[in-house]
Amino acid sequence: MIDFESKIISREVSQILWEIEKTVGTAESCTGGRIAEALISIPGASKYFKGGVVSYVDEIKERLLNVDPQVIEEQTAVCEEVAKQMVIGACKTLNTDFAIAATGFAGPTGGTKEIPVGTIWLACGTQERQITKKVEEDHGRDINLAIATHVAMQMFLDFLKDEPRPAALEG
Repeated sequence: MIDFESKIISREVSQILWEIEKTVGTAESCTGGRIAEALISIPGASKYFKGGVVSYVDEIKERLLNVDPQVIEEQTAVCEEVAKQMVIGACKTLNTDFAIAATGFAGPTGGTKEIPVGTIWLACGTQERQITKKVEEDHGRDINLAIATHVAMQMFLDFLKDEPRPAALEG
């Protein structure tokens, strides 16, 4: 169930995407579709939300999102570079202007000493420009995923607000 605060963010994202007539897609690993769910919680989302790839395993990140296997081998799938490549890959695969991505260890298992449970890399942007954020506190799986989804949506909203806008048409 999507919380009230996330619904407000989703509505703001919706309004901006309607205005600028641009599209978004998602590339989600640990969040398993929750970011897509937040985007479609607003009626009329089909105008700007095209779809998402839930790339839970590395094979799907590599095959559908074109994430470099060498980066995964050297830095694991839970790193900033993979999150950025997921954004680029989602924009290409889904043919969207923007994408939002998440990769991490939601828990309760899966973490390492270097990358503990609760570490989730989030990214959003375009093929040309991505911004990232790292969430790294472990509050248990459900809360970790809710926080990651919320932070990803807020980050995307901030990204949209920073994007240059075409001047409003005089009518």
